[in-house]
Amino acid sequence: MDLPAHPDPRATLAGLAAIVLWASLALMTTLTAGLPPFQVLASSFGFAAILGLGHALVRGQRGWRALRQPLPALALSTTALFGYHALYFVALKRAPALEANLLNYLWPLLIVLFAGLLPGIRVRAGQWIGTGLGLVAAVVLVTRGGGVELRTEYLPGYIAALSAAIVWAAYSVLNRRHADTPSAAIAVACALVAVLGAATHACFETYIEPDARQWLVLAGMGLGPTGAAFLLWDHGTKRGDLALLGSLSYLAPLLSTLLLVGAGQAAPHLSQAVAVALLLIGAWLSLRKPR
Repeated sequence: MDLPAHPDPRATLAGLAAIVLWASLALMTTLTAGLPPFQVLASSFGFAAILGLGHALVRGQRGWRALRQPLPALALSTTALFGYHALYFVALKRAPALEANLLNYLWPLLIVLFAGLLPGIRVRAGQWIGTGLGLVAAVVLVTRGGGVELRTEYLPGYIAALSAAIVWAAYSVLNRRHADTPSAAIAVACALVAVLGAATHACFETYIEPDARQWLVLAGMGLGPTGAAFLLWDHGTKRGDLALLGSLSYLAPLLSTLLLVGAGQAAPHLSQAVAVALLLIGAWLSLRKPR
């Protein structure tokens, strides 16, 4: 199919809204403490699928038509959504969270890199610099200005974290080839991810009954960071400015940290102010148009 000739600013804003929604995922995850990770994955994506399919049901025949999609498009979104989260969970189990998160946060940089390989997409120098500053900000944020030590015994975890970053970046760029598929069709992928997550949970984890608050949090995750966010990201990557979205994606770890601090789940630190400054400069460079 033909790629969109020019980025749609509204689609870029949709992608930015997805980044903002993802910032709430860490805080919501802390509120599901004690629940197995794949149970959380299956439950949150299950709620997302129910909402998406319910919306299609309300719209009637037009809604059901929006769920139709070519098999390659469905395979790409399902594999990416499940593969990314599965690899990230493996990384956190096989490597320290600090190093795993740093390697995982390479995905915005990889989006910019991969986007530059697409025909008709030109990555501006300001976007390269802005993305680089975003990566530095993420390093400062995660390490709190300290050092990082990579150890060979954690190599499987490092590989899983890096693979997760590659999977998400590749999906975000390859998704542009399916620009004709309605974004509402992501509900089908969410349903399949919920099934795969439930199967993995049944094989490797023990079910724990969530309490009333945790059920509300899981529903909120399905509505926001694992529901609407993926629909918005789907639209943004298909028709928005991919390079700019990649550069601005480093807002997610910053906003996530600030939410954790505001909720009392993390302590304030000077590194957060440094990261804010770096990201603001990087965002300005990424948004700035050359004369």
